[in-house]
Amino acid sequence: MRVSEYFGLKRTQAYLDFVDIPLDTDLAVFLDPNAIKSLDSSWGNELSSFLQSFFESVLKMIKNGDDGRAKTLLASLSEGNEFHLGYSVGKSRGHGFGDESADSVWDALTKSKAAKSGLLQDLEDTALLINGIGTDMISDAVCNILRSPLIKYTQDMCRYYGIPLTQNVVSGPLWNPIKEVWENTFVDLPTTSYGKVILVPKVLVRSRLSFHYEEYYRHYLLPQMQHEHIKIQSPLVQNLKNGSQIVTKKDLMEKYGKDKLAVVEQTILRPHVLDDYREAKIDNPSSPISHEQFSELEQVEKPDVSQLLEQLKALPVGRETAEQYEDIVERILSVILYPSLCNPTKQHRIHDGRKRIDITYVNEAKGGFFYWLSMHYPAPHIFIECKNYGKEVANPEVDQLSGRFSPSRGKVGILICRSIENKELLYKRCVDTAKDQRGFIIALDDSDIITLANEYAGCEGIQDFTLLREYWKQLVD
Repeated sequence: MRVSEYFGLKRTQAYLDFVDIPLDTDLAVFLDPNAIKSLDSSWGNELSSFLQSFFESVLKMIKNGDDGRAKTLLASLSEGNEFHLGYSVGKSRGHGFGDESADSVWDALTKSKAAKSGLLQDLEDTALLINGIGTDMISDAVCNILRSPLIKYTQDMCRYYGIPLTQNVVSGPLWNPIKEVWENTFVDLPTTSYGKVILVPKVLVRSRLSFHYEEYYRHYLLPQMQHEHIKIQSPLVQNLKNGSQIVTKKDLMEKYGKDKLAVVEQTILRPHVLDDYREAKIDNPSSPISHEQFSELEQVEKPDVSQLLEQLKALPVGRETAEQYEDIVERILSVILYPSLCNPTKQHRIHDGRKRIDITYVNEAKGGFFYWLSMHYPAPHIFIECKNYGKEVANPEVDQLSGRFSPSRGKVGILICRSIENKELLYKRCVDTAKDQRGFIIALDDSDIITLANEYAGCEGIQDFTLLREYWKQLVD
């Protein structure tokens, strides 16, 4: 049974911002440190600082020989079953650096040339350079280090989707990056007959970690070694009939080995190769798991918004159905705009509660229209206003949305209404708003939402949104 089923949310994975985990076992996805680093938001910076703080503390203790304290830090990474990510078969158990493995992990770290030489910089480096540490362990370690911000995320998601919170639940160990210690407290969390639950944003999970030692060895380290052997004309060089020379990766692995120890020894001689690998991962972060991939993992049908579109068409206009209209629009947008936009907030309060925004999304796009937008305009958030009017939208509605903008929050919004009789006039108002430097507003009606949904259905996950681009050109040209 999944979280959505247990709490009767009437939503499947595609319509949820968090991973819809099974409560009785684990889902084979992983929290990837590199995915976290790719976030451009203030929340992403907070998560990265938590991870960096913890690992720097561990490395500092390695340098100082503080065995007892370091083992205590590592032992607190013993994940319970509240995250439900990983490879567990049957009941979720976690694969963190717990009590049983704290000694062995510490032993591997202290004896590793990678740690002593300074090669280790981040938690994900251990996947390349430390024996016995793999995808599951790193993902679980990340979950535990980020327990505090993930609890806050869980609380936000529970309020957003209407999941009840239980008060005074034992938090589990919370990393304090200032004091460099683990702390415990009581928090509000959703609880089930399977235990407490901590939710994870689906935009941060991957089917495998970005860092993989075989990939690094075969596609980065070995090519550099091949080049060096040809340059010095080593005995491993083979002359081909066409006059070219090669050194095979097979011969190099036979000579130097192919395990993590070999990776460490060869990287110590060529640290710039590891730097190149890190930079490549930062410059080309892996994509979030798509709706289609989630459907395969969870063995459920792919998302189909056609039923929501029919509900949209049938919904009467007016104040009485305004909340239903906002809910339908949010469900449609959360499907078609993922993974560009995430972490939605309804009725987001600003200016000390004096103003409210219907729906606010965080812009974490790494490609397509919203990524381009973030590169050229202040768009860390995208603000959505829904108007279930039976009348024409005019200046007051445009001014209302532009009043929500600020340089820090962002200055891009989407005004959605049932119909627009005179689109040319409304867009002139939006153009005037942009010219007055009061922000950029794209106006959409129901027919535009249907067009976007149809475009999504035929684009196989590409986030170009040609309709939004066309409307944007009208604003700025």
